[in-house]
Amino acid sequence: MRAPVAGHQYLIDDEVLGTIPGMGNRREKLSDQVRRAVDASGLSRYRICKTLGLAEATMSRFMNGQGGLSMAHLDALADLLDLNITPGRKPGPKKGK
Repeated sequence: MRAPVAGHQYLIDDEVLGTIPGMGNRREKLSDQVRRAVDASGLSRYRICKTLGLAEATMSRFMNGQGGLSMAHLDALADLLDLNITPGRKPGPKKGK
């Protein structure tokens, strides 16, 4: 995982971490956060697709929650939009200390 950098947007990786029982509301899905970041980027979906070499139909299915993107395309999209994934849980005390 990359270290936090000032000026970057961060995504909470809830799909990887899951939720902890009894910890309240479920976080927003990673895919929903990516879709929101695309919409907030100011770039057209057409321009994003052309830059990434991604079919517009594939991006459309992703944005509508009907399909996914490859890890390569997600990495390229994260680079284009200056996104980082960070754990959604706060560090707690280390065990045994």
